[in-house]
Parts: sequence; structure tokens; C-alpha cells
Amino acid sequence: SQIITFGTLKPRAVIRDVARVLDIPYGEADSIAKMVPYGPKMDFKKALKLEPKLKEIAKKGEKYAELLETSLKLEGLNRHASTHAAGIVIGREDLTNYVPLYRDAKTGAISTQYTMDYLEECGLVKMDFLGLKTLTLISNTLKLIKENGVDLDISSIPDNDSETFKLLSEGKSTCVFQFESSGMRAILKKTKPEKIEELIALIALYRPGPMDYIDPFIESKLGKRAIEYPLPELEPILKETYGVIVYQEQVMEIARKVAGFSLGQADILRRAMGKKKEKLMAEQKGLFIEGALKNGYKKSVAIKIFDLLVPFAGYGFNKSHAAAYSILAYETAYLKANFPAEFMAANLTNEIHDTDKLSEYIKEAREMGIDVLPPDINLSREDFSVRDGKIIYGLRGIKNVGNAAVEEIIKRREEAGFFKDFVDFLEKVSLKTINRKVIETLIFSGVFDSFKKNRATLFHNLDRIMDVVSKRKESKKYGQTSLFEAVEDGDYGELKLEHVEEWPQVDMLLYEKQNLGFFFSGHPLDNYRSITEEYVNLKLTDIERANDDRVYTIVGILSDTREIITKNGKRMAFAKIDDYTGSVELVIFSDVFEKVSDMLVAENILAVKGHVDKSRGDPKIIAEDIMEPEKLNGKDAKAVHIRVSEELDNEENLLSIRDFLIGKKGRCSLYFHLKNVIIRASSQLKISDSDEVVEHLKSYPQVVEVWKE
Repeated sequence: SQIITFGTLKPRAVIRDVARVLDIPYGEADSIAKMVPYGPKMDFKKALKLEPKLKEIAKKGEKYAELLETSLKLEGLNRHASTHAAGIVIGREDLTNYVPLYRDAKTGAISTQYTMDYLEECGLVKMDFLGLKTLTLISNTLKLIKENGVDLDISSIPDNDSETFKLLSEGKSTCVFQFESSGMRAILKKTKPEKIEELIALIALYRPGPMDYIDPFIESKLGKRAIEYPLPELEPILKETYGVIVYQEQVMEIARKVAGFSLGQADILRRAMGKKKEKLMAEQKGLFIEGALKNGYKKSVAIKIFDLLVPFAGYGFNKSHAAAYSILAYETAYLKANFPAEFMAANLTNEIHDTDKLSEYIKEAREMGIDVLPPDINLSREDFSVRDGKIIYGLRGIKNVGNAAVEEIIKRREEAGFFKDFVDFLEKVSLKTINRKVIETLIFSGVFDSFKKNRATLFHNLDRIMDVVSKRKESKKYGQTSLFEAVEDGDYGELKLEHVEEWPQVDMLLYEKQNLGFFFSGHPLDNYRSITEEYVNLKLTDIERANDDRVYTIVGILSDTREIITKNGKRMAFAKIDDYTGSVELVIFSDVFEKVSDMLVAENILAVKGHVDKSRGDPKIIAEDIMEPEKLNGKDAKAVHIRVSEELDNEENLLSIRDFLIGKKGRCSLYFHLKNVIIRASSQLKISDSDEVVEHLKSYPQVVEVWKE
């Protein structure tokens, strides 16, 4: 049977539930609920202390005072029954001989009426069965490797592969199980692991609590710190982890060595420490000291060792669990190091419906030097595949195409070979399964680019060609003679495509994003790459780690702009902005909005300066300044430098430049570079650093170069 769990009323949920009963509009209730700060141990009392605005809600009226008062009373109560994510309970006999059972009214699933905390005392064994996408990833990678001529047995790979440990030591562990976070990548670079045992330890240590012992572990491993043991006789137990207690099994072994505990007694001690049950802990401490005294240890030593074990037992990781994870981690690292194209293709298939992950993994593959080809009508399969070391985009990764259409394309291609051109494709597939909307999506996604007809041309001719092909198919179906038979043998006549100019690059990219979920063949920000590299100090994928006391600069493409009127009658806006790595919501208050409202147009590329606000839900950027990206160039410039040609650096030529600049006042000092001499203009002459001024200066024949600092 499965095991029951009870969902409890958390602060935000209880506000929404009570508000519904009090007939408070959902939008208002949601706004109140979002005032509760995020946090794993957040409760209502703490929220009221941390967020003064929440406390002020009670002053809005009796109904709102009742909302807070009732929410405070109901918080923490069971709200609904649910099912444990992975737990299965096993008994020797019918479970009804041990515990009452519960049947879910909707699904019919059977669960115990007791939660997991009480089941073992009833004589039942609880097992956790976890499903991992990583297993599917490894399986799919092996299939792709086999298709390319290598039959790899993953259970037989060497456990000391130099390429694998080189990849891990360089922190190139994106997509590697358990090691893909930025924190783990940094630790791998510091540790430079050389064996699987070290991977096991890192997985166990990289958790709240034992994280404090990562640096001593690394320093001891690299010989920068002497390895210290609590007692010399504990060296055999702690040697593999460089004197650091990492695993629950080590806690048990120390209890056996020092206090003479049996395995059963040591396990009871571990569980007592882990659950922090004071009465049981006091009892176990007495037994531990008694056993240590019998083994010849002083009482002070016994107390010291027991107190040392307590925190480790609380957060110590089960070694067998960490070992199982590290084997999978090593296998995925091995595949990435030795079969990179197949491994990344399998990862892309695993995340085929998660556009954020797809974009991230395609970027990773390209950084690894692997070409990722666009979807192609003749090369793409259902999922991502590998051909000649290149990854080919899978058709299932295109939005609004559907499995039936993908199956139809593959089926017709297998039956009749590659499609010769666009018309041949329409002739061979069922236009009922692959309708106009699907074909339009395929055009926008670049699926027919290999036919050497631009996307705008295919789209322009689509209705006419589909109409002709449909009539031809209809006539063939009923065996009728028609005009079309005369042109059947290759001379299509009216089926020739009328050429039109290709869409602008930015439009093509936006169509790709609409249908693939991200920009594929390029990015609207590509033209601003030099600006982003110089001025941007926050990637949106890293926004969770941003500090709220810093001003950040981002450059992105705007979408989903929404203007509202505040209670004070002022206009402000919310918008979404995307960079290369992710997206974030912008909050544009009225003081900024009034200055930049004309720029807040969907698909505009803008630079934003602001600070990150994490106080309510997902991180947001509070805009403090919004401008065109080009304005970042020299936005904070303090000087303009002009290099003058050696042949033309006479006084007359310089006077013409001076006369122009006198009318272009600003905040920048002016410097002339003449041969090997730098001359600063009068301190009274402060000029503008605008692009207009810079470009005009470059137009003078005597000016070789202009730059800002």
C-alpha cells in the first residue's frame, strides 16, 4: 500500500482559504497572501513581525481583522489527505491486520490511514521507490551511441577514466547528475576529484549542515592541512574522508569502536540523534558513556566523542545512498566526457518540453564545440539525434506540431525517401494530419530551409500551393482526368513558387521563439554582444543569487508590457524582459515610467538599471533607469579622447573641432592625442559624450580615432 500524508495550512494557503469564506475577492486575497515572506520555516507570527504591511491589513475593517485572526488560529491544521511521493509499505500479512486503510475517492488508490511515523511501530516496513529521469537519460544516450556503431555496456566502464575526472576537475559538470549546480561546479574545481570515493563524499557533504566541513575536507585532501582524528584508533573509520565525519555509517562504526555497541544498538543511537528525541538521547548517552568506560576510555573522552557525534548524526548522509548517486553521477560524467554529442542529444530529448532547459542545454552543447542543427524535414527524427557528430533538432520539440503530424512525416519519409522539395512534401503527406497551421509552424521553425527557398517565399505561396495539391490529390482519388495530369511528371507549371524577399532577421528570430520556445539560429541581442559583455553585470539565469543592495545592469528584449493606474492616479507598468539566459519581471514605478513610457513597446531591446527585489515571490527587477543599449556606451564616461592625424595636427584644423564642441556641452573632459603628446583641453570646456557627437567628430579628416573613458 501507499502511505498517507496530510497537507497542512501554510501561511499563504490559510489566508487564501479564509478569505474565500469571508467573500474577499481572490485578487485581493492573493495580494495579501503574497505579503508573507518566503522561507522554509516561515509561520504566521513570524510573517507579521517581518512584514508590517501585513499587520496593517487588520485596520482596513472588521472583515480583514477577522481574516488575520482566523488565519492565525487555523495555521498548521491538516487541510487535505495526500499520498507520500515515494513511500510503499510492506507487511507479512494483509495490511488490514496491522493498520486501517484509506481509499482515495478520485483515483481509487489505497493508502494507510497512519502516516509514516507510526507504521514501523505497527510491524510494517517502509520502502522508498524513486524514479529518476537520469536512468532514462543514460538509456537514451546508450541507444544513440549504438546507432553510431559502439555497443557500450555502462556497467563495464572503467572507474578511473582520466577524461571523466578531467571534466569534473574543470567544473564542466552541467547535465551531470548531482553535480550540475553552480555551487557544485565550484567545489569540483577546488577538490579536483580523482576517484569515485571522493564523489561520494562530496554528494554527502554538499547539504545544509555538513557544508561547513567541505573546506577542511578539500584542504586535507590536497595536503594543505594536516588530517586530524578525534582519537587515533578512529583513523581506519575516517581515513577515506580525511578525518571528517561524513556518513551515518561512520557514526555507527565510531559507536561500536568506542562504546562497544552492536549494529542494532548503533542504529538506534543514530536514529535517536537524527530525530533529536531528548528522552531517548539522554538514555543513549548514558549507555554510550557506560560502554566507553568498559572499553577503557575516560568519562570526559566518552562525553566529548558523544557530543561530537550528535550534530553529524543529525545531518549525516547515508553512504549507500550517496554511493548509488555517485555511480550515476560518474556514469553521466563518463558519457559527457567520451560521447558528448550523444549525451547532450539525450539530455535535450529528456527536456524536450522545457524550453528554458532546452535553451540552456543547446548553449552548453555549442560551448562544448558541438554543432546543433536546426529542425530539418529530411534529417530530424521524433527526438534529438546525432549525425556525423552533430546534434539534429527533434521534431517533437516544435510547438503545435503534435505527435500525429511527426509520425506522419517520419512514416512518409521512410516509405518514399527524402522529400525533394516543398511541393513534393505536400504531395506525399496527408494534409488532413498535417494541416495548414502545422505547415505554417514548420515554415516559421526553419524545417524546410534545406530546400533552399526562403521562409517568406514558402509562407507567401502556401495557400495557393496547398489548394492546387489538394485538388490534385482529390482528382487522383477518384481517377478523374484533369489539367493536373499534364504537369505531373516534374513540370509543375502553376506549382512553381513565386519568390519574395526574406523576412528581416529579427522577425525570423521572433517566429522561431514563438514556435520553438526560444531563439535558435541567433538572438536579437547578438548585435549588442559587445555592449552586454562590457556593461551587463547580471545574467537573468543567476538572478536568485543576486544581492538586493546592488544596482544591476541588464540588456534584454521586452515583452508582455502591462500598464496600470495606481491608487494615486499615476501610471506605472510591469513588463517581462529576456536576455540570453532567462527572463524576469520588470517593475517600472511612475517616476521612471513617465520618462520612458514611449520605449516600453513589445520586442524593443532595452538596457535596464535597477535592483533585485526578492521580498514577494519570484525575483523582480525594480527599474531605476531604462535606455537604449547604445546609451550604455559611455553612460558613465568621464572623458572623450580624440586622436589627431600627424599630418593634419595644425592649429587651424583643431580650431574647427573646438568650434563644433563649444556648442555640445556636457560633463566630459576633452583630451587630444597628438603624436606622442596628450593635451587636455581647458577645464571650462566640458562636452557631451553622445553617439551623435562622437560620430560627427569621426567625420573630420584630421581625426583618426575617437573613444570614451
